Amino acid sequence: MKIIILALGKTYKGFINQGIEEYLKRLKRYIKVEFKIIPDIKNSKGLSPEQLINKEERLILNAIKTASDIILLDEKGKEHTSIELAQLLQSKMLVGGKELVFVVGGAYGVSDEVKKRISKKIAMSKLTFSHQMIRLIVVEQIYRAMTILKGDPYHHE
Repeated sequence: MKIIILALGKTYKGFINQGIEEYLKRLKRYIKVEFKIIPDIKNSKGLSPEQLINKEERLILNAIKTASDIILLDEKGKEHTSIELAQLLQSKMLVGGKELVFVVGGAYGVSDEVKKRISKKIAMSKLTFSHQMIRLIVVEQIYRAMTILKGDPYHHE
């Protein structure tokens, strides 16, 4: 199985990119993880939130393969502990799907059409994070989950 983290727009903060690269490097020994970045919508300043969501919808859906299993990262989703996330990843791997996609939506969320494609909606926290920070948080949590599953010393209970 391969994990894809699908996000809108570039990561502009160097320290965030450094953290993401560090965890992607660490993850290579466990599972293939890659980022797919959808370019920012041009001239989005004049668009209403609904118009922006609709423009992002096509880009998100076009970036996802039909057979992909999709998890939406959403503040209104179900929260998981790190161990529960590890168990979720393990169950997805056992099912044998080829791709598991974590979608980081835009600033105003995602459309109903995108929501129809998801298998699960999870929240990383009750706190609100920037779309830049959540990328680092999710890749670190995937790494943590993999170390939990392998029994490697990273996560402490």
